[in-house]
Amino acid sequence: MSRMPLPPSLYADTAVAPVATPPLDTDKSVSIAIVGGGYTGLSTALHLAEQGVEALVLEAQEPGWGASGNNGGHTNPGLKHDPDKIEADFGAELGRRMIEFSYGTTNFTHDLIRRYQIPCEARQNGTLRAAYHEASAAAIETTAQQCIRRSMPVKYLNREQLREMTGTDRYIGAMLDTRGGDLHPLSYARGLARAAISAGAKVHGETPALSLRRDGRSWRIETPRAVVHADKVLLATNGFTDDLWPALRRTIVPVFSSIAATAPLSDAVASSIMPTRPVLYESGHITVYYRIDQQNRLLMGGRGPMRWIKSPNDVAYLMRYAERLWPQLKGVSWTHGWNSRLAITGDHYPHVHEPAENILISLGCNGRGVALSTAMGAQLARRLIGGARAEIDMPVTGIKPIPMHAFWPVGVTTAVIAGRVRDRLGV
Repeated sequence: MSRMPLPPSLYADTAVAPVATPPLDTDKSVSIAIVGGGYTGLSTALHLAEQGVEALVLEAQEPGWGASGNNGGHTNPGLKHDPDKIEADFGAELGRRMIEFSYGTTNFTHDLIRRYQIPCEARQNGTLRAAYHEASAAAIETTAQQCIRRSMPVKYLNREQLREMTGTDRYIGAMLDTRGGDLHPLSYARGLARAAISAGAKVHGETPALSLRRDGRSWRIETPRAVVHADKVLLATNGFTDDLWPALRRTIVPVFSSIAATAPLSDAVASSIMPTRPVLYESGHITVYYRIDQQNRLLMGGRGPMRWIKSPNDVAYLMRYAERLWPQLKGVSWTHGWNSRLAITGDHYPHVHEPAENILISLGCNGRGVALSTAMGAQLARRLIGGARAEIDMPVTGIKPIPMHAFWPVGVTTAVIAGRVRDRLGV
């Protein structure tokens, strides 16, 4: 098979050069095979290689081709749910570990970037979770109180403080977590691949896993040109999960998230928008997120068409919304519009499964994949090395397909339309 081109993104035009990841063309026997060359697979391979464990990554396209190289570039701490709910859902002991782990993922990620000197425009200027109507503001304040109670570096900001931080009077309340930040997603994916390879891992692009089955004491993975025999296997395919493992595809909803980017803004305009350069995501029925990158470009993201796009005109609502927030943007040039698929789970928690001996699965980042996937790599490496006796800081659960999964495209489209209407009405 030939390598598919990257989505027509700003990142594809500006990323660091990729490391060589040639297709696998010779049969291999390895300790651990990893299917999926996004952040989860690459980070796991790196953390295995650091400990002297042989790891081989099979990627259908190239590292970062999917959502890992095409996301909003936010490194956001935490999980979808509030700390109190996490403890209620999983108990005090595991819940506490999940909270400490998930809210520490951004520090973990930026520390790794510094350790390997990955050139990916990384900054740690904070994450704003912002609200523009009262119900969401109250929910965010509750989240902030729960985090403060656990001695986290967060604070709740009022309308006046937010006007100074964002340059718009749209928001009435927000939580600032100083551990958040941003980076260049594709450069980061390529940097992770380079780090993993330098540590001793093997990474093969243009090598999709076509089938997976038990073969004696090992697992047999067929690819277009070669066969891999592995003692253990990690599946890390997230929004591009197929039928390689029975029923797994039906445990997630693959949702497109879209981004539009401007040309570099003048210093005067850029300084009037997010002057201290945190990233921001809105707390609404349909999330909009944005940031100003190091070249003064505004990147606006949100739900778009449930299909591949190629132009900012495909997500014109994001451009209109940006002008609503900052009227000074009227007339600026929007140069890129692109998207990719991420994985949403029914309970909005990441899912880790062990459906058979020496098979580990991790997927479902629910839009928080940059930092979460990176930090999960260390957790998954520990589990792959130590087996079931090696506890990790996320629950290991059974595979449970989402009911009525076949109807998810209609459901997602309906939910997006309804969510936009409710956000406009403030209900």
